[in-house]
Amino acid sequence: MTLIAELRMRAPAARTGWDATRGIRLVLSGSVLFLLLIGANLATPLYVGLQQRLGYGSLGTSVAFASYVVALVAVLVSAGHWSDYLGRRAAMVLAVLVGIAGSAVFASAASLAQLCAGRALQGMAVGLATGACAAALRELLPDRPEWASRFTLLASSGGVALGPLLGGALALAPGGTAVPFLVHAAALAALLVPLVLVRARPAPQLPAGGRPGRVLAPPSLRGAVPAPPARGSFWVAAATGFLSFAVFGYQLALSPGVFARALGAGSPPLLGALAGLSLASSAVSQVLAPAGRRRARGDGPLGLAVLAASLAALAWGTAAESPAVLIIASIAAGVGQGAAFRAGFDAVAASVPAAAHARTVSLLYVVTYLGSAVPVVGLGALVGAVGLGPAAVGFLGACAAAAAVLAVLAVRPAVRGR
Repeated sequence: MTLIAELRMRAPAARTGWDATRGIRLVLSGSVLFLLLIGANLATPLYVGLQQRLGYGSLGTSVAFASYVVALVAVLVSAGHWSDYLGRRAAMVLAVLVGIAGSAVFASAASLAQLCAGRALQGMAVGLATGACAAALRELLPDRPEWASRFTLLASSGGVALGPLLGGALALAPGGTAVPFLVHAAALAALLVPLVLVRARPAPQLPAGGRPGRVLAPPSLRGAVPAPPARGSFWVAAATGFLSFAVFGYQLALSPGVFARALGAGSPPLLGALAGLSLASSAVSQVLAPAGRRRARGDGPLGLAVLAASLAALAWGTAAESPAVLIIASIAAGVGQGAAFRAGFDAVAASVPAAAHARTVSLLYVVTYLGSAVPVVGLGALVGAVGLGPAAVGFLGACAAAAAVLAVLAVRPAVRGR
């Protein structure tokens, strides 16, 4: 199937292209989401230096970060279902092209407005890829939905965790802050080659009638919410995702400043590694969890309880400016978040029909990613009013309380699931 035929939403006249194995297709589908999320988080350790160079404060950093989330959510809402009609491969190719444009704009940014434009393009790319990649992995592993969700979460968490580390390391090369984004654009361009050559599978649905473009119009979000009994699992996973991404948004946007104060150092690679600790430990916990344990719905309440305790410790470590407490609590928070969100995501993936998977996963991530937008912008404004330390302590304390409440609420579904 040619890429042009996919984009026109026409049935192919003949099957053409590289007939890649299932393993290669799994790698390609996971790599698209992985690389795009790396690019979306390359800037984390660079914000401190960008603030000084471009002359904006913590609120500007929060706005730039939120530009990515707002664009991502808008695309998830309006185009999260496109891969159902265009085909998974075509949606992934579009996402990679937009991702290349986002990295190019960010690399040449000379103002806060340009940073926001680059971040918005990155968000659009991730939004296009999220549902398509998750659905592609599910279709490649029809008899192993738990492994499909594991690969999806690994690509997501791994990319978000690795982005800050690579951003800080590459920024030390000649060329400064532009280098990470130029390297990322080159990596995405290289990924386009096998994506274009591979023989695409037919789209799950072809539009009926003579106006195929109508199916690309934004759908009703109500139709993406699963019917009972999957609906309860969906909202538990969505609430857990919202809370955990609010924490991750803080870690990626403002925690480098907290670590810089506690350590008295501002090395981009070091700040990137520390800011990514929670996300890295989340990814590792998802990879190392045995398949049998992933069926235990009690992982949700337990993970939320660990997250609540870790966030309380982070608040204390921030107030005391204790590097050891900040590091240990960040790792523990990632482990708790990974267990809680993994349990919720698995429950949704296992209970939703394959035909509705892309749309439901897109809506799940809409709610989840909103946690990285509104709370973080509010936190940025609070930093301008009371300072970074007090604002961070108050934010982490509120998140700890919310995690504790959600852990209690999640116990009842877990008992019912058993």
